[in-house]
Amino acid sequence: MADGYLILIIGATLGGLVQGLSGSNFGMTSTAVWAWFLAPQVVAPLALTGSLTGQVLGALTLRRGWHWRRFAPFLIGGLLGIPLGVLLLPRLDTDLFKLVLGSLLVLTCPALLLASELPRVHVGGRIADGLAGLGGGILGGLGGYTGVIPTLWTTLRGLPKDEQRAIIQNFNLGIQLVTFGAYLWQGLITRALLPQLALLIPVVLLTSWVGTRIYLGLSEVRFRQLVLLLLTAAGVAMLAAALPRLLA
Repeated sequence: MADGYLILIIGATLGGLVQGLSGSNFGMTSTAVWAWFLAPQVVAPLALTGSLTGQVLGALTLRRGWHWRRFAPFLIGGLLGIPLGVLLLPRLDTDLFKLVLGSLLVLTCPALLLASELPRVHVGGRIADGLAGLGGGILGGLGGYTGVIPTLWTTLRGLPKDEQRAIIQNFNLGIQLVTFGAYLWQGLITRALLPQLALLIPVVLLTSWVGTRIYLGLSEVRFRQLVLLLLTAAGVAMLAAALPRLLA
């Protein structure tokens, strides 16, 4: 039992720091630790609760760069995408899905990171932003990877780091509030989880706060580099989870 709580703290600490730095990726970071030691039915609600805790803290402490009209297409698309992802989930080979998405991130993000100048995408307007949100909602319904596509898309848009952070942070907050309600409705968050949640939440609050303090000192260039590095790490984690099972 003590080992289980230690694993919980390690995953929550890493996830909270990453989320505080980038405004996203708590679930990907924490589950990279938890998935090896904790039961899947425990990992999902822990990851969602930890991520939602960090998003609420970020929304209350970091309000710079907020633009409702820029954000709305992402949220609308994301809310439409969640049920599509949920419908696809039982029909999809999750390991093959992780292999494809992980490979995409591992190939694309380092190339962007090494480029002397990032390409800038200016076409598509709000429709394209909505489609990026739709993709995020679908991936959220499939496996909780809500922020991957919107993060990559806003990076290619070349938005200022505060505006990009505000979009991703509030997009994840909106999508995860809906998902949390669904978890409660379905009984996935049980009384048996309460001791773990009581430990998880303060750890995430502390480490996310530390991460946001570091974020405030990042330049535009360093922030984009950090985002691409984290997306690459997320891709590597997906491949590490999927490849052994596919090869077996």
